[in-house]
Amino acid sequence: MALPKEFHDIAGRVRNWGRWGADDEIGTLNLITDEVVRRAAAEIRTGRRVPLALPLREDGVQTGLIPGRINPLHTMVQINQEIFGPGTVACSDDAVTMGLQAGTHWDALTHVSHSGTLYNGRPASTVTAHAGAQFSGIGTARHVVSRGVLLDVARARGVDRLPGGHAVTPEDLAAAEELAGTRVRAGDVVLVRTGQIQLYLAGDKHGYGFPSPGLSIRTPEWFHARDVAAVANDTLTFEIFPPEIEDLWLPVHALDLVEMGMLQGQNWNLEELSTACGEAGRYAFLLSAMPEPFVGGTGTPVAPVAVL
Repeated sequence: MALPKEFHDIAGRVRNWGRWGADDEIGTLNLITDEVVRRAAAEIRTGRRVPLALPLREDGVQTGLIPGRINPLHTMVQINQEIFGPGTVACSDDAVTMGLQAGTHWDALTHVSHSGTLYNGRPASTVTAHAGAQFSGIGTARHVVSRGVLLDVARARGVDRLPGGHAVTPEDLAAAEELAGTRVRAGDVVLVRTGQIQLYLAGDKHGYGFPSPGLSIRTPEWFHARDVAAVANDTLTFEIFPPEIEDLWLPVHALDLVEMGMLQGQNWNLEELSTACGEAGRYAFLLSAMPEPFVGGTGTPVAPVAVL
């Protein structure tokens, strides 16, 4: 089905093409300035570090729903091998085959396209089988360190986990912002907690993926108005799944990545962070979420850490 008028209307309101020049490849990451990072560092009060990544393992979150997106396959390629001769120091090495978006990850701006276009109006054909993404690949996102803000929507709504059919709205984000006691500001990385990842942590991979709460098609305008640099959450699909508009698949992906040029992340484990923020009574922190610099990649594993 063709993208509906509602989608195109929102796209026109959030589009950042040309905002940072015709040659720009990193979109809203331009909002993370030196001053933003200096202010983010001031959020550190105790030095408590909270890891946000799921372990990379062969029985990870992927179920085969997305073709080719395989969980990590770990292979030992040498075990205690004395490669420089008998009696020398022995080495063990290993290799991994995996989908770059198999676990906790960032989507590059080239992860999706619509109407034959990518971020900043580039043609979708610039993503090729041999070179991958020729523009705006994940390798161009060289630094993602900023102030992080946890918008704990589940806690703000008084539940441990949002139900599978819940589309997270701007009103939900505003309620979580009020709970956080801080206003989301330009250059922030916003982490949206639904509690959905509890299902995966309890061993229910299929229930984790479907049905899933997630971001509504209305949320990109909220992030655009706040000049958010990137958004991640604790679900497999990022946006509500099945979609809130029948047969309109991945519209939030298209609005965030293609129109706004805003990184988005999935499968982030925000449970410990929710506890830590609740105990501390504050929901802002320094966030380090550096992408692995895969040249031409349309996504990358990431091991984010929040420092409170």
